[in-house]
Amino acid sequence: MAGSPVIVCTDKLFKVLFIGDLGVGKSSIIMRYVNKCFDETYKASIGVDFALKTLEWDAQTIVRLQLWDIAGQERFKKMSRVYYKEAMGAVVVFDITNSSTLGAASEWKQDLDSKVCLDSGRPIPAVLLANKCDLTGRDEDLVSSLNSFCKDNRFLGWFETSAKDNVNIDEAGAFLVKQMMLCDTGLSNEEHHWDRIKVSQAPEESQSQSLCCWRPRL
Repeated sequence: MAGSPVIVCTDKLFKVLFIGDLGVGKSSIIMRYVNKCFDETYKASIGVDFALKTLEWDAQTIVRLQLWDIAGQERFKKMSRVYYKEAMGAVVVFDITNSSTLGAASEWKQDLDSKVCLDSGRPIPAVLLANKCDLTGRDEDLVSSLNSFCKDNRFLGWFETSAKDNVNIDEAGAFLVKQMMLCDTGLSNEEHHWDRIKVSQAPEESQSQSLCCWRPRL
């Protein structure tokens, strides 16, 4: 009798950075993503906090994400080279009701790209989160500028998110993991065609629909 086929399981570990200004919601996003909950009590991170997220990516692949929650205070940027070392992906967060945090997101991304990259020399995969979309004061002009902002700053995509209402948190995470998996298997993003996707659906219409500016056709 022939033996049963041996199924080889793969275990992937990725270090993912969460960066952005103080108070934009990085810790709340991580809490929602990992623990499926939201805490109204705000407590600023000091230095760096850590969390672990495990995903069953497919029948043969387990993905473990080591999430680094980098404090948003300016003084911690001096330590960013140490924090960024060996990162394979990044989530840059800004507050959709505070336009100044979008400018800061550009600075964080530039700092990231200057200190860590893939073996090919390309930037590590990074996604932009326009957080707190549950609040009033959403700047429509700012939102309409995010496609070009992502292109100029070399983000792979953007999502409107709410840690409080659980809008697009898992979708953004899945998008980033997919890009890291592609890089890990040696596929260059240049091998794929990039299409712009019109953001036409408001978050309240469907929380399962990702709001992304553009993404590779895979």
